[in-house]
Amino acid sequence: MGQMPRLASTRALVLLLAAAGGSVHADPHDHDRARAALERGEVLPLAEILASVTTRVPGEVVEVELEREDGTWVYELKIIAPDGRLLEVLANAATGRLLKQEEEH
Repeated sequence: MGQMPRLASTRALVLLLAAAGGSVHADPHDHDRARAALERGEVLPLAEILASVTTRVPGEVVEVELEREDGTWVYELKIIAPDGRLLEVLANAATGRLLKQEEEH
């Protein structure tokens, strides 16, 4: 399978995860807050964040959460790197700027 079809399927999975709240323990109203933030222009669309982050941090995105940290919207992405490491990447949801990248243990 080529890179583009895999990225498209990964994006579809991530969108499903985001619509479901990102995790089993998510607040059932998280998607409402995320949608409202997008409508107010406080966050970039997830597709833009994914396109930006995956060009700088290659791998397969397996989880996405949108959170407020110290008054700032932040996308938290879990990415499986090509070498198998699990990475946590934080990106400013308003600008797409990478804030942090670290290996999960």
